Amino acid sequence: MTTVSPTPDTTPLKSTITTAKPAEAPSPPPAMRLRELAFGAAVAAAVRAAARLRVADALDETPAFAAELALVVDTEPAPLRRLLRALCCYGIFSETPEGKFVHTEMSRLLREDDPNSLRYISLWCTEPWTWDVWPRLEDAVRSGTTVFPETFGKGFFEYLHQDAGESAQVFNRAMTTSSVQSARDVAELLDLTGVSSVADIGGGQGHVLASLLEKHPSVQGTLMDLPGVVARADARLRDGGELADRVRIVPGDCREEIPVGVDLYVIKNILEWDDESTRRTLRNVVEAARPGARVVIIENLVDDTPSMRFTTAMDLLLLLNVGGAKHTRESLVSRLSEAGLRVGEISPVNAYLHAFECRVP
Repeated sequence: MTTVSPTPDTTPLKSTITTAKPAEAPSPPPAMRLRELAFGAAVAAAVRAAARLRVADALDETPAFAAELALVVDTEPAPLRRLLRALCCYGIFSETPEGKFVHTEMSRLLREDDPNSLRYISLWCTEPWTWDVWPRLEDAVRSGTTVFPETFGKGFFEYLHQDAGESAQVFNRAMTTSSVQSARDVAELLDLTGVSSVADIGGGQGHVLASLLEKHPSVQGTLMDLPGVVARADARLRDGGELADRVRIVPGDCREEIPVGVDLYVIKNILEWDDESTRRTLRNVVEAARPGARVVIIENLVDDTPSMRFTTAMDLLLLLNVGGAKHTRESLVSRLSEAGLRVGEISPVNAYLHAFECRVP
């Protein structure tokens, strides 16, 4: 995308205020804060609009007036300035005293070329279907189950792939982005001393597995997920890829069977759909593994974690769309112990994920 050049703006839109750094702003009184929270949908909508318009991609390192940016992203100048002004209140972009806009650490994360980009994750969390289910949170809390089939006439994934193709693509991009970013952290955390084989169960496109194999050249790997998922596996793992000679790709449903015997099983972010799926998956791992095998479970938690505002929000969205739930430490340890696993150390992977080290008796 073309970015803004440092040409002068002959009709600058002057700002009447200077945006303070969020960290320096005093805490608002409770009544003001509650009003802000009640208008939270406006913030989400503003983030989505900026992501779809690619405003962050249009703004380079040179401060720019809204009128300049509007020419690049094809909007009207005045409404774009209003959008940017709202985002500045939350530290997404900042406004200079002369009324130009500049990047902040958060606004750069909306750039698609940023190595830690959250553009697609921001879009995924604000997809059109979310605006239909969030108002029904009361119903989900009363019933304790998903409202998605009643709202759309079919299950979440069925709807996504049959009726919302663009949203499905956003989902795939968001999950890929998240997996690529967290794969590096997982590979850095896990000690593979004494491990000659590892399996990524429900591993999606295999980014975690690829990161582990790159770091440990003597280890053999297995990627298992649904056929349509592993068909799009990371190019490094497929035929002709740099890691292909050390990889076996197994299409299958881990809730039905796990026909894989290895030293280490990695299971990341798939134990949150419903209790029965969780129990079946863990039971299948225990049945497939030899005594003494390691099982590392990696999940978001909704307690005692720096990302609680995000994970508790995702927990509520899981309730709405599939009837699932994020785990607390206690609930996950309980599920793992019930399956017969011996739970050992619990370690943070990053601000969003924790790893539960387990052994098969």
